Amino acid sequence: MTSQCFHCNEAIPSGIKLFVTINNTAKIMCCVGCQAVAQTIVDNGLTQYYAVRTEPAHKSQALVPEQLQKHKLLDEAVLQSEFIYQDKESKEAILSIDGMSCAACAWLIEMKLGKLTGLLSINVNATTQRATVKWRDSAIKLSAILLAIEKVGYQALPFKANDAELSNKKQSKAFIKRLGISGILMMQIMMIAFGLYFGAFTDMTEHNKVYLRWVSFILTTPIIFYGAWPFYIGAIKALKAKRLSMDVPVSIAIILAFTASAWATITQQGEVYFESVAMFTFLLLIGKFLEFRARSRAAQVSANLLKLMPMMATKVLSLNDSKVGDSIDAKTQNKETYSKEVLVAAKQLLKGDIVIIKPGEVVPADGVIISGISQLNEAMLSGEQLPISKTINDSVFAGTLNGDGNITVQVKQATSQSFLSQLIRLSEQSQAHKPKIAQLSDKIAQYFVALILLTSIATAIYWQQHLPEEAFWITLSVLVATCPCALSLATPTGLTCATTRLNRAGIMIKGGHVMETMPKINCFAFDKTGTLTTGEFTIHQVELIDNDASITGSKYSKEQVLAIAAALEAHSEHPIAKPFGEHRDYSLTTQQIKVHSGQGVSGIIDNIDYAIGKRSWLEKNAVLKDSHTPSFNGTSCLLMANKRIIAAFYLIDKVRDEAFATISSLNKDNKTLLLSGDGQIACDNLAQTLPLNIVLGGLSAQDKMQQIKYAQEQGFKVAMIGDGVNDSPVFGAAHVSIAMGCGADITKSGADVILLNNKLSSINTLIEISRRTRRIIFQNYLWAFGYNAMVLPLAVTGYITPYMAVIGMSASSILVITNSLRILKQ
Repeated sequence: MTSQCFHCNEAIPSGIKLFVTINNTAKIMCCVGCQAVAQTIVDNGLTQYYAVRTEPAHKSQALVPEQLQKHKLLDEAVLQSEFIYQDKESKEAILSIDGMSCAACAWLIEMKLGKLTGLLSINVNATTQRATVKWRDSAIKLSAILLAIEKVGYQALPFKANDAELSNKKQSKAFIKRLGISGILMMQIMMIAFGLYFGAFTDMTEHNKVYLRWVSFILTTPIIFYGAWPFYIGAIKALKAKRLSMDVPVSIAIILAFTASAWATITQQGEVYFESVAMFTFLLLIGKFLEFRARSRAAQVSANLLKLMPMMATKVLSLNDSKVGDSIDAKTQNKETYSKEVLVAAKQLLKGDIVIIKPGEVVPADGVIISGISQLNEAMLSGEQLPISKTINDSVFAGTLNGDGNITVQVKQATSQSFLSQLIRLSEQSQAHKPKIAQLSDKIAQYFVALILLTSIATAIYWQQHLPEEAFWITLSVLVATCPCALSLATPTGLTCATTRLNRAGIMIKGGHVMETMPKINCFAFDKTGTLTTGEFTIHQVELIDNDASITGSKYSKEQVLAIAAALEAHSEHPIAKPFGEHRDYSLTTQQIKVHSGQGVSGIIDNIDYAIGKRSWLEKNAVLKDSHTPSFNGTSCLLMANKRIIAAFYLIDKVRDEAFATISSLNKDNKTLLLSGDGQIACDNLAQTLPLNIVLGGLSAQDKMQQIKYAQEQGFKVAMIGDGVNDSPVFGAAHVSIAMGCGADITKSGADVILLNNKLSSINTLIEISRRTRRIIFQNYLWAFGYNAMVLPLAVTGYITPYMAVIGMSASSILVITNSLRILKQ
């Protein structure tokens, strides 16, 4: 057998036995990389390549083993502890899958991976683009599963859901299960009850009626001991806390009604109300579920915070094994001191570690650049799209994206203490808020429940003395008829309908206090980039400078300088380069193009040296005439020809189409502010387009918070509309925080409202719906109290039977739900 790789012709390492069948013959390969490339050639029917090639292929181990190495790193127990859920015999993980476009993709992944030995289950959700995999670690490793997904054509990464999301999912499943079981059993019980009540079984013998009662008893038992269990738990917790919640009379009514009906069934004396208690419990469960959905909307837009931080980092090891944490002087760094690169878990990085960050990679930890120059996109922290040039001794932050240069960074603090981690903690703290309307409901219910219990006791004592045989049923009627079911539904049904209506309009509500607070807002503070503007630059003005015909023999026109600039910028990935694309003239050919990281682009067009980029870069070697020196205010770039500045381009963000109408509408009854980190001149230019009341630029996150607090001290209720992660602490200072849907993930985590449709006009929709919701919730409370005030005297005096009480209670609840459904109307 040959000792050379069939693909690249290199020697086969000892112990390697890798083969690919090519033209019905097994060919040996030297590595996994060559095997993967060769197999791809075979799978695509391109084996003729091997017959006509004139030299061996280039060795293909660079990419595949690196990916393999990264995957194997995920098999480490320390790293898996962050995202793996493990029981005695298996492990389970949630994976984020990139590249899925439809349900067919999910089916493909499930079918392909379902054949893996040791993989117990895989469920792929095409909507969320996540997969839940469960496997036996003794039979297959996570790295093999990830590699199998990649072979299908998708990229998979571990997803660590936060505890709140997992808890919400678990509760939701439990609620649905309880509702399903209770609903099915209730329908069977109601069919029997209707027949008994309306005479369908009038010719039935007595023992058959007893039989049907026993059937109803058996069917009702799971509803009482399983479906109603949350009410018992709530009542016990309330009593332990020495409080009276709505669950107390609910639990008493359920237990008493079931106990009395069960006793009547056993003794064959008296009436049974199994259908009443079953329907009563089912309706209450619906109310509980609606309330849960209203509270857990945030979990449905769970932010994938894991993707903000890289899982791995390229750490540089010292030849002399210098101790971790030793201070390193940037001036004494040299490439010979550090030679070995290893992949490590980003969470394992410590202060003093040295890491290499390649173009396109995410910074794994806060640190200082000790070598290299690059541009970093800090949109995750600032919300601003313009990359920032970084060089030696400049600070970089975890979660930001490296641009077009290689940089070496010394870690200054562990991941848990990074700037991004601090922002996350601030955002989470700002969300610890209980809606006032819920607090009001709790207080009202506290007194109302006490009133019901006292009234029931008094009723029982009175009728026990005057009509003992009816005392129990009259007391039960009081408990059921006056049960605050409608009261418990008043708020959650209104909030749920409002949330559904807003979701339909592309608005996601996360903060429980939003619907109550929004009608009171009278001051709106906006961020600039990505909020009032799209974050996409457009060319606002072209200024010709030093337009001397001696340079090329003719003067430049604006069209010419735009075409030249477009030819140069076509080689750049910088956001500023994009607006030049529409002016591209393909008749212009460029030569000797060079992209200067963080500075600009240079090249030759028609034998003339051109360069476009920053003023500070071009002015070093350019000749400027004082009389034509432009005003370099705002975002701008210069074009130079043969060492002379010939043009200046002024760029601005494109203002959102609906921004003017939205601001104008808000100005009728509210105050509008612009709080931006951009320069004051750029903000003033925007103010010429939009009718903002106050415009403030050059602000840090702390400055923005101070401005919001100052407005609040003047008596304003402030809503902050932002986009970047840096706005998260600012969101905590505002009464209501609103994030654009295109904003950074972590900002969504801290915001009370997310405009998923990226339309500022949704703010007006939010105001309108919140005001309507407040009115309807007030109407719900008015009816709930009015109904109880009306029915209580009738129940106490014995004019309402338990059956009528259940119908009245159910009708009251249905009326509240129906009233809330009006919010859904356009």
